[in-house]
Amino acid sequence: MSDFAPLSLHVPAPPSREENAPVDTSRLSPAGAVRRPPVDADPQDIRDLAYSLIRVLDDDGSAKGEWAPALDTDALRGGLRAMMKTRAYDQRMMRMQRQGLTSFYMQCTGEEAVACAFQSALQKGDMNFPTYRQQGLLIAQDWPVVDMINQILSNSADRIKGRQLPVMYSAKEAGFFSISGNLGTQYIQAVGWAMASAIRNDTKVAAAWIGDGSTAESDFHAALVFASVYRPPIILNVVNNQWAISSPQSMAGGERTTFAARAHGYGIPSLRVDGNDYLAVNAVASWAVERARRNLGPTLIEWVTYRVAPHSTSDDPSKYRAKDASAAWPLGDPITRLKAHLVSRGEWSEERSVQLEAELDQEIAAAAQEARRSGTLHDGPKQSPATMFEDVYKDVPRHLREQRQKLGY
Repeated sequence: MSDFAPLSLHVPAPPSREENAPVDTSRLSPAGAVRRPPVDADPQDIRDLAYSLIRVLDDDGSAKGEWAPALDTDALRGGLRAMMKTRAYDQRMMRMQRQGLTSFYMQCTGEEAVACAFQSALQKGDMNFPTYRQQGLLIAQDWPVVDMINQILSNSADRIKGRQLPVMYSAKEAGFFSISGNLGTQYIQAVGWAMASAIRNDTKVAAAWIGDGSTAESDFHAALVFASVYRPPIILNVVNNQWAISSPQSMAGGERTTFAARAHGYGIPSLRVDGNDYLAVNAVASWAVERARRNLGPTLIEWVTYRVAPHSTSDDPSKYRAKDASAAWPLGDPITRLKAHLVSRGEWSEERSVQLEAELDQEIAAAAQEARRSGTLHDGPKQSPATMFEDVYKDVPRHLREQRQKLGY
């Protein structure tokens, strides 16, 4: 007779819709409590930073601790404007999707600080390998919004000529690598790009982006192996917004440890950061980018944030999470928090917020009108099969030239 009970698997249970605990508050740290190590710190000496949470802004909007960046008022106002513009853009695109002008859209509501503050740490020529929720990387550098909307509408002014899904932007000049629906591939390509930069003895760095759910894919681990071995100039971003489509982050391994801790097995330094704190994001991004540019190798950063909106316009989050879960999120709204910081410094007011919000809404509405005037692919010029040879193949191989001739192109 066996002394052992029957074996069974552990399947992480998502929070019930009646629960209002979207994050384990025991893993939070007070604002200003986490130390800031030197940029050349040995990964073994900062292992604790993968389990704490780097925060700068407290509940009153004051900046605390060693990580507080020395940003002037113009930089702070610029960050607030970028986040508010990103949200205004999301709201307008959602409206256009509901009007049937585009088939699909994905918002980044509540996650604006991660992309907008990170972009402020980069230089021209650096390359982002983003997911579909980093539109703030483009907006924060004042990339023309009409160009983004053209891609959403797949109209005749779309630089990709309708060959990508909506929200999968591409802008090489802005350091924004084409988005892939298979998010894990971005990590591999980003590491390869960073390796190439080092091989060319360049000074450009790469930033890879992935969500908590996609860390469960093998591509994530393959990328970390190469990053660990060759130490290219790259920042490995994990945006932990608590949900991967309809499954909680616990299904990807976030139940017993942090996503930042995964870097330890590869000897890569890692940090865990309040992703809704614009100042904390800016400070840690600047630290990691400097580390990469000094040829000190990769850094993995877990940005703890919350996906307020549905996964996409095809999703209904009320089917799998509590109705008021976002209201219970303990790290607040990134826009509200940066506003409070500026107000505490005497550099902002609610009246100015209302005015800026109206201005940005008008700006985005005008860009949307301009994009709509470009005409959709259905109403505008038809795309000839010949454009595949002109747009996709830079140097056409002989057999393709012969095929083109047979087709009469």
